[in-house]
Amino acid sequence: MTVMSESRNEVVLYWRPWCPYCMKLMFQLLFVRLPVRKVNIWRDPEAAAFVRSVADGNETVPTVDVAGHPLVNPSRRQLLAAVREHAPHLLNRRR
Repeated sequence: MTVMSESRNEVVLYWRPWCPYCMKLMFQLLFVRLPVRKVNIWRDPEAAAFVRSVADGNETVPTVDVAGHPLVNPSRRQLLAAVREHAPHLLNRRR
């Protein structure tokens, strides 16, 4: 179970099944060489609690933790900007 990026050196995408926004972001990230750990909030109560803690009490997904910096429902552009700012070493790495 994960609450935030354990190493503060990774990207964690919190999602849930059948979420169209999650599917869209995950699809867009297929074309970016960015290691992303995916956590299903329906299977991980601690992850769901983390999402609620950063999304005004809501389970808004996708929520992404970029090296300890949470983003609620970010666009691909917002996510990559956060990675460039907080974890640039993760860009262009092989999975």
